[in-house]
Amino acid sequence: MSLMPFMKKKEAPASKPASPAVEALLQDYSIEVMPRTAEKIVDFRSLLPAGTRVYIAHIEGTPIDDMVATAKRLNAEGYSVMPHFPARIIKDRATLADWIARYQGEADVKQGLLLAGGVAQPHGDFSDSMQLMETGLFDEAGFDRLHVAGHPEGNRDIDTDGSRLKVDDALRWKNAFQSRTDAKMAIATQFAFEAQPIIEWADSLKYAGITLPIHIGIAGPAKLQTLIKFALACGVGPSLKVLQKRAMDVTKLLLPYEPTEVVADLAAHKAANPDFNVTHVHFFPLGGIKTNARWAMDHGGPAATPADPLKEPA
Repeated sequence: MSLMPFMKKKEAPASKPASPAVEALLQDYSIEVMPRTAEKIVDFRSLLPAGTRVYIAHIEGTPIDDMVATAKRLNAEGYSVMPHFPARIIKDRATLADWIARYQGEADVKQGLLLAGGVAQPHGDFSDSMQLMETGLFDEAGFDRLHVAGHPEGNRDIDTDGSRLKVDDALRWKNAFQSRTDAKMAIATQFAFEAQPIIEWADSLKYAGITLPIHIGIAGPAKLQTLIKFALACGVGPSLKVLQKRAMDVTKLLLPYEPTEVVADLAAHKAANPDFNVTHVHFFPLGGIKTNARWAMDHGGPAATPADPLKEPA
């Protein structure tokens, strides 16, 4: 999707009224950035609603200085900042304590996404998010929200046999941890491209007694080849067939993918089943933050209006 239509449509209303069900599901959506992608945005207030939760992905090799600087900037622009704490790249307890202190002292961070991290071998003492929680450092620092990772289609880095046994066991442990922390908790998931596998997974957690609300990962608009590359790298499972089918259709091959169908299906299910445990959408802006924000504006109604809609997105 080119930037020109994005800029032209900025002050015009969406061409179609927002679906009430979709609008409800997109209420208080969150989005993920990295320091290098955030640098390209002059002012997030021209793109995101005030108070939007912005996760900052901590990729191996990213200096903590860059992470803290990005958190400080987003906090100053009025956003709820949630940096990643990837266990396998945190050397030891002292390093974790230092990161927490820096995030709080320089950027007023009070929430974090705790996950194992995308490296095969731990760099130090931690190998999973449960070990981070057990340090007690987040509660000591007064964190008011802790999110943990979820994988609707499994995670072959953890369950190499293709099952979900280990990841589901970990979720049961994290669910029990709710009783030992003052922080509110939720599951933030990997993205998927089809609603039915998400619904079946979410229902399976509910039946297993896991009460953590789910913030479902959704890949934002992007070129098809970009999505396929990320999906394969991230271990997306059966719903990958949605992209593969699209790639076989020459009339759609060159058109950008948009998450309209999967979001609409999830929204319809939520509207018909109000107790459905998917409570929020979390966007992975694989085709760019601006493109994702524009899609949210077009489908999310007033709740997706940027904090400063009159400012030019540049």
